[in-house]
Amino acid sequence: MKIVVCVKQVPDTAAKVVAVDGKVNWGDAPLVINPWDEYAVETALQLGDDVTAVTMAEEGPNEALKHALAMGCSEAVLVSGPGAADTQVAAHVLAAAIRKIGDVDLVVFGRQAVDGDSGITAAQTARVLGWPVLSLCAAVSVDGETLKVERSIEEGRQKVEAGLPAVVSVTKDIGEPRYPSFMGIRKASRAEIPTWTVTELGTPVPSSVVSFPDIKNPPAREVVCEMIDEGSPAATAAKLADRILEEKVI
Repeated sequence: MKIVVCVKQVPDTAAKVVAVDGKVNWGDAPLVINPWDEYAVETALQLGDDVTAVTMAEEGPNEALKHALAMGCSEAVLVSGPGAADTQVAAHVLAAAIRKIGDVDLVVFGRQAVDGDSGITAAQTARVLGWPVLSLCAAVSVDGETLKVERSIEEGRQKVEAGLPAVVSVTKDIGEPRYPSFMGIRKASRAEIPTWTVTELGTPVPSSVVSFPDIKNPPAREVVCEMIDEGSPAATAAKLADRILEEKVI
């Protein structure tokens, strides 16, 4: 079975976001694979050995693809696209890359990306491909030409089936992602990852990209902490009540 897993490079979740010159700035935070996508890679590797990791990003080193290769993906492809593309553009670009790879049976996404948090790229990509999409999967298996999943919903687990080819997005319930092996890390560091341009994909792609107005930092808040200790619990409580009323908190 031929599987494509779509991954994304994002700033480390511990990064502090600030506005600089009207744009979002992550500072010098390292770029990493989107944490949700590690679960997608793990799912793909459990289902088959022929797994290709694909991402849309600006040209250059890509930690998401290297991490996917280190975990065990057999190939990786970087599609050079606009860095600020919206999910609709991303879906068309990823769908075109999947068609170019050819004979793909299954496409796996993580639940969402931690930078955009939209969680809709998997469904949009499936729509462009004309394939069924099964989202929020906590368990995935393949029986012949049938894809069987358990979706994680508020009421519990929902069992759903679909024919292949198909697109799935997975949650953390799918299982803990494996750690990249030392040999996998070495292999990934030496791998030459091909770069495809949108033009090479040979399919029309919407030209819309995300457009933001000037972004500003929230106004700084002056916070003053006043410690109240009147010597006894009763006196302290009375003083605290007086201060709350003075500040019109209640």
